[in-house]
Amino acid sequence: MNDEILTLNVGSSSLKYALFRGEEVVDHGSVDAIGSGASVPDHAAAVGRVLDAVARPAAVGHRLVHGGPHHLLPVRIDAEVLASLKRAIPFAPLHLPSEISAITAVGDRFGDLPQVGCFDTSFHRTLPDVAKRFAIPAPLADSGIHRYGFHGLSYELVVESLGASTLKRAVLAHLGNGASMCAVRDGRSIDTTMGFTPTAGLVMGTRCGDLDPGILVHLVAERGYDAERLERLVNHESGLLALSGTTSDMQKLLALRPSDARATLAVDVFCYQATKWVGALAAALGGVDTLVFTGGIGQRSPVVRRAICEGLGHLGIALDDAANDGNEPVVSPRGAACTVRVVAADEERMIARHTRRVLGMG
Repeated sequence: MNDEILTLNVGSSSLKYALFRGEEVVDHGSVDAIGSGASVPDHAAAVGRVLDAVARPAAVGHRLVHGGPHHLLPVRIDAEVLASLKRAIPFAPLHLPSEISAITAVGDRFGDLPQVGCFDTSFHRTLPDVAKRFAIPAPLADSGIHRYGFHGLSYELVVESLGASTLKRAVLAHLGNGASMCAVRDGRSIDTTMGFTPTAGLVMGTRCGDLDPGILVHLVAERGYDAERLERLVNHESGLLALSGTTSDMQKLLALRPSDARATLAVDVFCYQATKWVGALAAALGGVDTLVFTGGIGQRSPVVRRAICEGLGHLGIALDDAANDGNEPVVSPRGAACTVRVVAADEERMIARHTRRVLGMG
């Protein structure tokens, strides 16, 4: 009996997929440059290309960036759920339309094949009101404008891999082109850096992170910006790209530092802001027992980890240079007050696990 789970992880111009047989990955790949040429004009075409390459699975699991205010847990997708996702598009207009098109493309190909939506916001459903609520009028808050948090699938995998009893009071740092951190106590999210959208919090590849909202008011009133122009600014023209003036790629920026002052500034700002956020989340936890680095930068950049941790000695955070340079699973000295770990990000594996659980596949 076929029990393979196909996972689809839709990006703005890419689609990553993996085919799981239990915990084993039997096939994986990606479709890139979606929308930039006639060969892959949109995400539906990208899904079609993936489905042409794999045998019919038992089910498909989708990463959905946002569940809106009503979807707090992974869910089997039916007509009612699909309709509610379309109503939730205003909460994630940059992501949900392409993710919905992927769901529709699978349905067009395979009819009633089971599909499961796995939300990046789900892990943060445990946020207490003090962390979730913005200081805005109640009618706005009641309409769903509050902190949601993202990268939840990545954080869930860390918690499942290490266990709540090992993590204790933990700061989890998912550092990549998109970057966020999460404070975890007893395996549950109690605060996180991203907010109503994935733009908030840390400096990222092309996203600004936290920004004085008065700047946006100024740009509208004095510079003639509209919503579309603001969206381009905060999501596509800011972050490391804006600071360096050349690239959003951390590896390239690190290589440029010896001869490029703006590249140096970009790396320094990224690490400085990350250090501040670790401190803030440690305060929310009342101390920190574990710091976990994950995501492309978090896993692979000893230089960035070192720069972040250098300012955190007062929290008992220190690195073993040899372990850090080798990207070992534990990069702190033996007996350190705070254990610093490196965990590979694997959102696709978490999607496959959720899909099996929702469908009762064991």
